[in-house]
Amino acid sequence: AVLVAGFHRRIAENLLGGVRSRLAASGLPDGHLDEVWVPGAYELPLAAQTLAVTGRFAAILSVGAVVRGETPHFNYVCDAAASGLLRVSLDTGVPCTFGVLTCDTYGQAEARAGGAIGNKGEEAADAAVAMANLVATHRAAGEGNRPG
Repeated sequence: AVLVAGFHRRIAENLLGGVRSRLAASGLPDGHLDEVWVPGAYELPLAAQTLAVTGRFAAILSVGAVVRGETPHFNYVCDAAASGLLRVSLDTGVPCTFGVLTCDTYGQAEARAGGAIGNKGEEAADAAVAMANLVATHRAAGEGNRPG
């Protein structure tokens, strides 16, 4: 699944495009990616937890952008999103990638969402595939070693 923080919609759409193209190139068949939009980055952890506990997803990607403003709000939102997604990963065992841009300017976000610096949505997809494979491999290897 991919969660998309929609506050900076154009940036989010570009990141989502990177996720889609990279997962398709990785072999994910059409129709096998659930896309869920949330209002902003702060809402990502609850959405990730809601999806993770279903047991339906090998990984949950999160993409979006938080752009620094004139107040400390940026710091709280970024910390809550990153910490919350990490907690969901650790609590559920479902990898949750952090493809949320945390930029000082909107131009920096544009450069990282399909611009001069590339598309960080692609990197979030790569991380999700790698972690989903790691978890699946080690869970399968450990199944015969459980007491009981």
